Amino acid sequence: MNRKKYRYPSVLTIAGFDGSGGAGIQGDIKTISALGCYATSALTALPIQNTQGVRTIYPIPYQAVNEQIETILDDIFPDAIKIGMVHTAELVSTILDALARYPHVPVVFDPVMVATSGDKLIEDKTIAAIVERLFPIAAVVTPNMDEAAILAEMPVRTLDDMRLAGAKIRQLGCRSVLLKGGHLDAPRLTSLYFDEAGDVHEFSFDRFETNNTHGSGCTLSSAIACFIAQGRNLLEAVGAGQEYVHQAILHSRDVQVGHGNGPLNHFFNPLELKKYDLV
Repeated sequence: MNRKKYRYPSVLTIAGFDGSGGAGIQGDIKTISALGCYATSALTALPIQNTQGVRTIYPIPYQAVNEQIETILDDIFPDAIKIGMVHTAELVSTILDALARYPHVPVVFDPVMVATSGDKLIEDKTIAAIVERLFPIAAVVTPNMDEAAILAEMPVRTLDDMRLAGAKIRQLGCRSVLLKGGHLDAPRLTSLYFDEAGDVHEFSFDRFETNNTHGSGCTLSSAIACFIAQGRNLLEAVGAGQEYVHQAILHSRDVQVGHGNGPLNHFFNPLELKKYDLV
């Protein structure tokens, strides 16, 4: 008698390295694992960083990036893809070429341009390539306020600024935009989700004091990809992803890891790997 076989919902993260463990591929793998999905990865860059900031960034050969992605796609096909650090126009082309055969896999793109520490992580000439080529394949793009200011070419300091900037970014060609409000100077932090129909949805959480937000953007985009991989629609995935990040920060707020912006507690409520029938 043959035993019934199953599969795990799989999420591929295409992102940079973080030796301090809170952001980048390390943060993504923690998030994906904590939410009951199976994590695969392709490394795009080797930043030298800790909780206090980025010291330098070493490139990964483009051919190596291409081969990493193709090798994973040939064997462990993902239910969703998260794309993080893409710091050159050539890397944009490399990723697009590798994904070209798989246009129907949902992509969550976190346009990593500015680190939590304030360090700029992207070359100026790369922005046009990202907008022109990566935005059209993304189900949702997740800029923070600093990144939204770059993309919308305007100051983004208030909720009204966010509304205007989010609408501008959505017009650049992506299906939907989650503009994260973690840098708002307000007692409640509000993020805005601009959906495929052009409707705007607000998600608000009470502010609390903590330095442990390193990797929050990476974690959020990976969480959204996980919930998409598990079959939720975009609005549900965005809402569930934000609740997960809020709780992960809340459960880490009194812990000290390093001397700068510490990591989230990704495993505050870890889930077992989900099993789906193998079709």
